[in-house]
Parts: sequence; structure tokens; C-alpha cells
Amino acid sequence: MYKYEKISNEIRKKILSGNYKAGGLLPDQNQLAEDFNTTRITIRKAIQALIIEGIVYTKRGAGTFVRKDYLQNLDDMGSKIDKPLGTTATHPDKKVTSKVLLLDARLPSEEEQEGLMISSTDPVYIIERVRYVNGELFGWEHTIMPTQVAQISMEVLKGSIYRYLTQECHLTISGSHRIVVAAKATKKDEEAMGVKKDDPVLIIKQVSYLEDGEPFEFSESHFPYQTGRVVADINLNN
Repeated sequence: MYKYEKISNEIRKKILSGNYKAGGLLPDQNQLAEDFNTTRITIRKAIQALIIEGIVYTKRGAGTFVRKDYLQNLDDMGSKIDKPLGTTATHPDKKVTSKVLLLDARLPSEEEQEGLMISSTDPVYIIERVRYVNGELFGWEHTIMPTQVAQISMEVLKGSIYRYLTQECHLTISGSHRIVVAAKATKKDEEAMGVKKDDPVLIIKQVSYLEDGEPFEFSESHFPYQTGRVVADINLNN
């Protein structure tokens, strides 16, 4: 077990025992690093693991808070939207194809540095693809990925990136943190998907993590209202 996992387990126990109250603010990362005799990077990974589980959330400039609706049996709850499976894995009996719009590399923005836990000098890939399921438009993806994760080619992008990372690069994907919002179609949506401007689109913003807690993907996927939907299976045991 990685150190960040041990720390996230300890923080979870403190939440369950009432040491950290529901709705309350956790100690800042410097204090947690001192408490657990580790680095801020390790603490950040531990916090990210708890965010993925839906136990805590962060507010920019305010800190990390315990969710008010966190349940002790959270591990028994499931949500398909929290699983970083990718389009190919979520449509196993269908033909998934891609039209690559862009594959390039550059230095990351401040937002990308924060989301991916990298420095300003760590290059990233910029990936844009339109995805089709059985020949029908499914959506388009804008993905930022550190170049150190894996070597990405046009051939890789025509298939499944996740399959390439797990089967060819032997990486283990452990989870993702997703934000789902609805918005009006932009000019980019018009160009990529052929939708009308101001049509409703579903947007999923996602940061995905490897087994060691390292973020490897900072992405935003857009879906037309005809195909965009969220499915969640939730079991509440009182």
C-alpha cells in the first residue's frame, strides 16, 4: 500500500470517529504533512483519493471540507459516472471510432499544473478527438496529459487511450474526480459535433489518477443532448 493510501485511510477513520466533523474544515495541507510526517505532495494525493470517494471536497482559497452527506457505508455506494472506464469500455458491444482533431505538445497552464500536480516546465500533450459509437456521433474530448506518462501517437488516439495505457504501458488506473455540468453549445461544439449554437450540451470535466495517486489526465468531454446522459446506481442503507 502506498503511503498516501495509508494516510487517506487514517483521515477517513478520523472522519468516521468524529474527530473531523461532517461539514467541517480539515487541517491545512502543511499541518497534515506535519501530523503525518510526510510531504505536501503525499498529503495532496491522500486528499485526492478522498475526493474521488466523495468523502471530502475542496473550495479554492478556503480549504478541504468533509461532505455533510458523507455516509459511513460509502464504500457500498456505486456510481457509473465515477468509474474512469472511457468510451470504449462503456460500450463493449459496439464499435467505437475516433476522429483526431489535434495532437500537440506544449507547457501547461497554471490550471493544468494544479490539476495534474506538475510544474510549469513539465510538457503536456494536447489531445482533441471526436468519438463515434457504431458510426453515430457520441461526443468530443479535450484532454491534457503529461508527456512523461506515456508516448502518445496518432495511431494510439484512433483507438482507446485507456486500453493503451493499461495493456501496452502496464499502468493501473485507480479512479477519477468528475464534475458534470450542462451548458449551451459553443462555436467549438458546432465545429466538432455539428450541433447548433446554444443547443444544450452535457459537459464532463475530469481528473483521472494512476494507482500511485499521480494524476495522468485533465480532460473535458462534451456530448450533444441527444446522446448525453448520466447514469448513477446508488444504494442507501439506513
